Amino acid sequence: MNRRTIFKVSAASALVLGVGAAIYGKLAPKPVMGVVSAPALNADARAAFAKIVPVVLGPVFSEIPAARAAEINGTIDRIDAGVRGLSATAQKEVAELLMLLTLKPAHWALTGISSWSDASEADVTKFLQSWRTHRLGLLQVAYHALHDLIGGSHYSDPSTWKRIGFELPVAFRTL
Repeated sequence: MNRRTIFKVSAASALVLGVGAAIYGKLAPKPVMGVVSAPALNADARAAFAKIVPVVLGPVFSEIPAARAAEINGTIDRIDAGVRGLSATAQKEVAELLMLLTLKPAHWALTGISSWSDASEADVTKFLQSWRTHRLGLLQVAYHALHDLIGGSHYSDPSTWKRIGFELPVAFRTL
């Protein structure tokens, strides 16, 4: 591939992402007084998180399929609640991240995954690893935002602490 081809592909990709972002911006629900209306996560975002959450958190979920699904859905519900509790600026940034994960041309170009419903654990692991170590700082920041959002949401529920051996210090048990 020569330099001219790379420039053409880059320009075309930027144009497609720009048009997609503009279309999404027109179609996306607008915040009311700085707060995203409930729920913050649409069906596409929930589908993406359903594949990403188990990969980020690894073996913390039950091996019983029904219990595992309930735990993953609980984490996604806490992500949704957590996003709604963020400042308007932070909500906008999360919405932009979710746009990258749910807008078909964007998530295919940036993750290599064409459909979240068909994504394997290996596909999701590969995409997360590529974002974590990417030379573009923006994708590294996006990876860390996903990681922190998922980890914080999961472990915000005290019922998840026992599995990792965490016990609330005695001084805080009476509060």
